[in-house]
Amino acid sequence: MRHNDRAASAPWIRTRLRTAPGAATALAVLVLVTAFLAAAFPRAVDAYETKGLRHDILTADAGRSTLEVARPQPGLELPQAQRDAEARSPELARIGAGLLKALPAPLRADTSSVAYGVRTSKPAVANEPWLPRPEAVPPQLSYVAQSGLKEHATLASGAWPTTPREVTSDSRAVQGAVTEETAAELKVKVGATITLLTAAQEPITVTITGIVAPRDPRGSYWSADPLLRTPSLVLDTASPFPVHYWTGTVLLAEDSGPALLSTAAEPVLFWRIPPDPAALTGPDDARLTSVIASLESGPGLLKVRETAGDTAVFATGLGHIVEANARMRDAISPVIAVAALGIGSVAAVVLLMTGALLAGRRKAELALMRSRGGSLRGIGGRLLAETAVTVLPASALGLLLATLAVGEGRFWPGALAAAGVGLLVCVALPLRTTLQHIRPTLHGAREDMVSARPSRRRTVAELTLLVLAVGAVTALRRRGTSAGGGTDLLVSGAPVLVALIAALVLVRLYPLPLRLATRPVARLRGAIGFLSLARAGRSSAGGALPLLALLLALATAAFGGSVIAGIGDARDDAALASVGADARISGASERATLPDELVRTVRDLDGVRGAAPVRIEYSVNMPEAVAGDGGASGGNAGTGTSTGSGSGSGSADDAKVAALVGIDPASYAELARATGLPAFPAARLKAAGSSAPLPEGAKAGPGRVLPAIASPAVAARLGKEPRAIETLSGDFEVQVVGTVSRVASVSPTDFLVVNSAALEQKAPTTLLLTGAPDPGKLRAAVGGSGKEYAVQLRSEERARYVNTPMQAGAERIYLAAVAAGAGYALLAVLLSLLQTAPERKTLLARLRTMGLTTGQGRKLLAFEATPQALLAAGGGLFTGWATIALLSPGIDLVPLALAGVAGSDTSPVLLRTDLWSLALPAAGVVALAAAVAGVQAWWASRRGSITELRAGDSR
Repeated sequence: MRHNDRAASAPWIRTRLRTAPGAATALAVLVLVTAFLAAAFPRAVDAYETKGLRHDILTADAGRSTLEVARPQPGLELPQAQRDAEARSPELARIGAGLLKALPAPLRADTSSVAYGVRTSKPAVANEPWLPRPEAVPPQLSYVAQSGLKEHATLASGAWPTTPREVTSDSRAVQGAVTEETAAELKVKVGATITLLTAAQEPITVTITGIVAPRDPRGSYWSADPLLRTPSLVLDTASPFPVHYWTGTVLLAEDSGPALLSTAAEPVLFWRIPPDPAALTGPDDARLTSVIASLESGPGLLKVRETAGDTAVFATGLGHIVEANARMRDAISPVIAVAALGIGSVAAVVLLMTGALLAGRRKAELALMRSRGGSLRGIGGRLLAETAVTVLPASALGLLLATLAVGEGRFWPGALAAAGVGLLVCVALPLRTTLQHIRPTLHGAREDMVSARPSRRRTVAELTLLVLAVGAVTALRRRGTSAGGGTDLLVSGAPVLVALIAALVLVRLYPLPLRLATRPVARLRGAIGFLSLARAGRSSAGGALPLLALLLALATAAFGGSVIAGIGDARDDAALASVGADARISGASERATLPDELVRTVRDLDGVRGAAPVRIEYSVNMPEAVAGDGGASGGNAGTGTSTGSGSGSGSADDAKVAALVGIDPASYAELARATGLPAFPAARLKAAGSSAPLPEGAKAGPGRVLPAIASPAVAARLGKEPRAIETLSGDFEVQVVGTVSRVASVSPTDFLVVNSAALEQKAPTTLLLTGAPDPGKLRAAVGGSGKEYAVQLRSEERARYVNTPMQAGAERIYLAAVAAGAGYALLAVLLSLLQTAPERKTLLARLRTMGLTTGQGRKLLAFEATPQALLAAGGGLFTGWATIALLSPGIDLVPLALAGVAGSDTSPVLLRTDLWSLALPAAGVVALAAAVAGVQAWWASRRGSITELRAGDSR
């Protein structure tokens, strides 16, 4: 019988995975989550940039986004038949098809809304007597023979305009239609005729055969030229007097273009091509800008002229839309890069900590293999294969999940990020492990800070890193954080630099106070305090790597939380600056006053806590500026000048006009307190003496001086002495008795606030409310006094600041950054404590044999973990605060908070420290450290001392 003499051997990888399945699974899960986050980040950035670009193009006015190719009418030197043929639909359609094919990538057309035809570029006067003439000026009409009318409109009445006979330049009768809005405003009815004169003053009769209704009034077909859909009342700039006239467009039959060639209205041939952004992606914006520039004045225009004619011109506002989108992206990218680099760094450190933990657990095993002749190459190769079997599938699965979760984005950036995570773990774990065993080591040597002092090489390396980090932060502070465009890695790496400095300094300094504290504690009764401080001072859990991970995570979470809080604060401030209070009631015109009955009715509504009637008069001329620096003194400056949105900061020469605000001081001061505005010095506006309240209908006498609170610029212009002003509320003199930088009732930064009781005209024009009244009941109460009064709600104004896709995507990334930062911080605490868990178990087992109770064991571990947790929490607070202080001068949150909202306050919104974002993650670190220590003590108390203490165990 044959037998095999070779010793049976099990595969190394399978044996190791079966021996420690828990560690392999935990490593795989950590790599899976990290690879998912790494791969999802670039895909999420691509996704929100893509959606933002498409959103901006789709929501832009069609007159700006549409591509238009136009050329003058065919030359008069051409035969009439050729000129007519070039203005008919077949030839125009042929050229349009050629233009669509000539569009360079990535520009694509929305073929369903392409329009072409002939239009007049100069309006023609319509003298029909039945047309409206608001100020005795006849309307001026444009005429267009445009394709696709039946596809983009429905027939409201009458019949579609047609061409019963072929229309030529000699035709003197054509059919047309108008939209419902045009018919309503210009009093056009079916069967009406309008005369259009030729260049030879011969009449062309345009018969209105139908009235149409647009299918998609906001679509590019009708909105590229809004006059197609809606007439407009415009100012006659040629008249010496301010008179207005109507202008609109008559839609001719599609093949009626040749008839317009005989007019003097400067007809042009045009092709309107709306863009289709469905295939565009965020990275396409650079190519798109280049393509548009080429079509406007470059090689692309030459290709357009090869198709449409040598005199064709290309015009569009799409380039400006794309450039505005790129500016917003460039403003958001540096803020996002801070979160990306911070979370990426802390993830890398946590992965290295995981490798260190696994290497520490296997140190004795690998030392034995090394002492028995194992080579570094063989040991490293086995560790690499063992790690790759677990890590590479986890990285691939993380990439797959990121691709499924974020469906829109480039593949390769995410794939490279996930591969980088897998490569880092595969290389770091074998490398760290093998480097520890270059020389065979004796079994049982201590590695704490008492016996294992840092080597000179490590000291030099740490000092080098410290000097480089301090130099980078100093250069960043001197240069500033405002990058000229794009992402600055030095700015984005600020959290890493600050955390690195703090970690290197704190890890060297923190044992000193602990050792000093052990001296008085050693004199106390009981050994718990002394043992905990002594062990905390030499524990390896407080190394630079765990501390760096905690500081990075806490700094990034604090920065992200401050960004999110700053966005909310900026939107709240902008809504308050726009409305002035929780609700605002004002007239349709600036001079409309509110009746007393309306004020009383609204004041009594449920939910209204306070009401402040205000009289506002805009554009009041200010007297000439006083000579010298004659502004209100600091003693009379009231609350002084505060910073923030809407702060007045102009000079005296700039405040030539200002808004006069008449208030009731008591109610307005209460309003300022309720809305969080700067405290208002109501007592200084007390109406007494020469400023005593006037009886109803009384006129102010000469020498009447009213105390006033002014903006800083107005105060500097008026000086300290009384100055006369003329207003619709009366003529009087004002004397500045204080300044404030902002008032609730007006948005201009130049204003003058007086007591309304001292004015000749006291009736309020605005009513400011605090509280939460029911919007429906409030509008019903205001509507009962007439339609000329409008209601504004702060909540509705706040809702206007909805996120664009780019803003929403950036906010989601920051929310994820805060969550990931907190998660990695807690994981770093857990890893640092698990690294010394076996040593703690053994310590408790030994102390229990000496009479240590379970409660005392829990206190020992809790007291031991507390100094390190407090160190990390305090360092995290400092690092987060320093990072925000370093970056805040160059970070403006307007693109994230207010961009894209018309009429919003666009003054810079600087990043401010959010205390909750600083304190909550730090408190979580301390709580987790205490909880883990308690769990370790409880678990160790359940195991017997014999289980932990074995003969020959060196722990």
